Amino acid sequence: MNEQYVLDLQEIDETQVAVVGGKGAHLGGLSRIEGIHVPGGFCVTTGAFRRIMADAPSLGERLDQLSRLNPDDREAIRTLSGQIRRTIEATAIPDELAAAITHALARSGERAAYAVRSSATAEDLPTASFAGQQDTYLNVVGPTAVLQHVSRCWASLFTERAVTYRQRNGIDHRTVHMAVVVQHMVFPQAAGILFTADPVTGNRKVATVDAGFGLGEALVSGLVNPDVFKVRDGEVIAKTIAAKQRAVLALPAGGTQQVAIDSQRQEQPALTDAQVLRLVQLGRRIEAHFGRPQDIEWCLVDDGFQIVQSRPITTLFPVPEADDQDNHIYVSVGHQQMMTDAMKPLGFSMWQLTAMVAMYEA
Repeated sequence: MNEQYVLDLQEIDETQVAVVGGKGAHLGGLSRIEGIHVPGGFCVTTGAFRRIMADAPSLGERLDQLSRLNPDDREAIRTLSGQIRRTIEATAIPDELAAAITHALARSGERAAYAVRSSATAEDLPTASFAGQQDTYLNVVGPTAVLQHVSRCWASLFTERAVTYRQRNGIDHRTVHMAVVVQHMVFPQAAGILFTADPVTGNRKVATVDAGFGLGEALVSGLVNPDVFKVRDGEVIAKTIAAKQRAVLALPAGGTQQVAIDSQRQEQPALTDAQVLRLVQLGRRIEAHFGRPQDIEWCLVDDGFQIVQSRPITTLFPVPEADDQDNHIYVSVGHQQMMTDAMKPLGFSMWQLTAMVAMYEA
């Protein structure tokens, strides 16, 4: 076949967003960082998604209808996006594409458990995260189930919330394609999120760790309040230990379930201070690699950390680069002048030439 439908994560880097989507590209980049452990696996490329879309001619007309809808017309979006998802899931996967996926599974371990994860081309970008817009399926066992969940991931490009998000951000549905990451499932004692900059205050020197027992799904879904640790200069400067009453665990035959945490264990920290500091060190290494603060999903497995996702933190206010460790105060001249859009290069150079004080670019 001319098109490569499957790529191993080790073959992927951050430049291949168009081929493997944002999540796949970031995972490929992560797997190349020394000392960072990423669960092994492969990516079903956007070429496979385009092949499926081409095999269902009715989708073109429905995409045209979708693009004409008002983002506030939730009922029409719900109806049409539901029709598109059902059509994609009902479209048979061509033999050569199914063979490429099952061959990759045979190399990785056919009866192993996998996480099957959506990776759209408009996802985990510096300007828009699209976090939670598409679907992830955990603890998927067997080739038939993996193929079924790959189809579900393709279809999840057209969830109601993903469609509405693209409509509101002026993104053409036809320009966004879906890849699918298939990774070995990890069964962690604890999992959570690491922000290498404080997402509330914007402080780049303070890292925040959210942690809970079991799979990270419990935190992401809001099932439990996490333990929260704040770290600065290699020291835990604040922590809040939550009563974690429930956790999400993997089932031996596939799938996941919610379980109650023993009452004596609920208020025990999910991580020790030493583990938190080690995790933040890994986060700083990842941040240095990508060149900007990161929102990192992690799992603790046998006292070792596995990184399962990293994306830019898109909510931080931009600050100029400083070549020292001193404190600085910056005032946004653009906002003072009610110019909330980014300045064009000509306008910015005029400000720099004519301003009475130094002007820095954020």
